[in-house]
Parts: sequence; structure tokens; C-alpha cells
Amino acid sequence: MTVHAMRRPRIKPEHRAYRTVDGNVRIGSVVHGVGAEVKDPDGWVWTLVEAMDGTRGAAEVVAEVARRHAELRLPEEDITQAMADLTTAGYVEDAGAPPPAELSERERERYGRGMTLLRWMDRRPRESAWEPQLRLRRARVLLVGLGGTGSAAARDLVASGVGRLHCVEPDVVELSNLNRQTLFREADLGTPKIDAALAALHALNSDTTVTGERREVRGPSDLEDLLAGGAPRYDLLLLAADRPPVIRRWANRVCLASGVPWAEAGYRGPLVSVGVFTPGRGACWECLRSAEIERRDLRLAPGQDEEAASPRMPWNPVNAVTAGLSGGLLAHAAIALLCGIPPVEPGCRFGLNLMVPGEAIMQRSQRRPDCPACGACTPAGHGLR
Repeated sequence: MTVHAMRRPRIKPEHRAYRTVDGNVRIGSVVHGVGAEVKDPDGWVWTLVEAMDGTRGAAEVVAEVARRHAELRLPEEDITQAMADLTTAGYVEDAGAPPPAELSERERERYGRGMTLLRWMDRRPRESAWEPQLRLRRARVLLVGLGGTGSAAARDLVASGVGRLHCVEPDVVELSNLNRQTLFREADLGTPKIDAALAALHALNSDTTVTGERREVRGPSDLEDLLAGGAPRYDLLLLAADRPPVIRRWANRVCLASGVPWAEAGYRGPLVSVGVFTPGRGACWECLRSAEIERRDLRLAPGQDEEAASPRMPWNPVNAVTAGLSGGLLAHAAIALLCGIPPVEPGCRFGLNLMVPGEAIMQRSQRRPDCPACGACTPAGHGLR
């Protein structure tokens, strides 16, 4: 989207500029990763951002800046280039762009707050601020697992307006689930989770299509069948199941073969994180895991197993907070992969340590040529809309 194609260019409301004490222009808010500062010794950049208020066409903005700074004899191409630079940086939208006809008035009212958040975080030029929401509406997502992480992710994605969500879960609701799996209620005890989840998700948002099946993933062929069942194909696989333990390796191999991006999330005591992977871009799950094993120095005595440093129990200690955070991170990763907001370079794991507020989890690795999963693999490729 070029500035010349805009009907009425406007600085995004969330990116409203202000002048610093030394006369520079700060734009994009004070949020790290969004905001920027522009030197403005002659003051005309400030006039430019003020003129881009959505009431003028691009030519009228240029004329207004030139008129108010006639003494500078600014070339029109300099003003136009500054507008183009602000647009390319993602700070400008078209106030005259009509909303997409595909989104009903009801949907625009429902998702209006979400649109403004995506607009705030978006650093790409768009024909309409509603374009990311439209991408989410068109998306088809496969979610495996409706435990603590999966039920929170399903809830957040449906509330956010994902177009089609297909859920897979084999278990029934038990009393011990209710401390963290907030999609379920006491009245659901003994009910298949998939049935209770579908009822809750349909009640949450009737504008989305949510389907499901009661099925256990027992091998990579089950994941292959599930991905093949999407017609048209799924845009994304979300893995929120933790058993059998090898299921992440299966998902990695199946997604590499099919070219489908995927994400997985979970909790390990106070550590909450999500992994994001796209075949052909960055490390795969096995690359990242191998790099992390090499990085760690557990200082184990000879003959000791890794389990001594990180003991496994029959259950995973968790409450509604850690499960909700991991599910929220999984939904966040899904929206980032589907909409490109915020841009996330795949092949990484990120999250937080609740024991040390402010200590982030960030693991990243280069793709490893010797990786048994992706080292000699040419993925099928998969283009998101």
C-alpha cells in the first residue's frame, strides 16, 4: 500500500506523535519495538504528522506542509518521500478505506478492540486496518489437546475470531482438571472433554466454526490423517497435548513433510513457554532441542540421568494461572503466524519464568545441517494467505 494510493492518509491513533523537549518527533508510542524518534531541526516533520489527520488527500497534505513552511522552499518530493517512509514503517493508515465487505457490521463491532491492538502492533503497510482480522477469519487451525493449555488457547482463538478451529481430545472431564482447565464446569464431570469444549466454544462465539473429534494421537500417522482431513488444508497446527512424550517429535516430522507451520506450548512448574516453527524457515523443533541440550550444563555426576536434575512426576504441577498463560502464549503465537503481527522469526521458544519477574525465556538456534529431521529435508512449502 503506497501513500499515493491512500484516500486520506492518517497517522494511526495508537501511533500518535509528540514532540520531545529537543524538538524531535516521537511516533508509534513508547512501546519498545513499535516507537521511533525522528530528528526534526526545521519543524516540518511535525507539521507533516499533524497534517496527516485523515481529513486530507496525499496531495493536500504535501501542499499544507509546503504552505506552512514556505520559507524552507521544501521540494514536494522530499515531503512525499517522508510520507512514504512513515507509511513503509507502518505508522500510517488510510482513513478513507472502507471496511472489508467480508466482515459484517456485527463482526466489526465484536472485534473492534482486537483490530486496534493488531493495528498498534502492526508495522506493515495495509490497505485496511481490518486486513489482519480478515486473515484470522479466513484461517483454518487444527488444535490437538484440550487440557490446561489447549482449552485456554481454544477459548482465546475463538474469542479473537479465528474462522475455523478443529479440536482433537480423547479424555473425559475429571474433578482434578478443574483447577486449570477453565473451559469446563462441574456439570461437565464425566463428559467427554470434546463435547463440553464444543458446547462452551459455540456459546462463546457463534460467528466462528468450531468442530472436533474424540480421538487419541498414537503415532505420526494419526497426525498425518488429521492434517489431511482439512479441506482446504489447515493453515496451522497447534499442539497442546503432552502425551505420549514423543508427540512433539511426531508433530515436527509431520509438519516438515507437509509444510504446515506449527506451534506448541506448555508449562514446567513456574516456567511457561511456546515454541514456534515454520518448515524451511529457521530451526525445526529437533534443531532447537539439540541446541538447548548442548547449551545446558547440568554438572551431572558420571552415570546420572538427566531426570536427576529435572525430575518427572506422574502429573505436571500446574494451576489456572500457568495453564492460562501457556494457552494465551499459544494463541498469541497462532495469531502471529496467521496475521504476521507481531512478526516472529520461527525456530524459537519464548516465555517467562514466574519465579523471577522480568526474566524472559528465549531460546533460538540456527537450522542444523546434521539435524535428523530437517537437515536433509526439503519441505513441501506452505503459503499463508
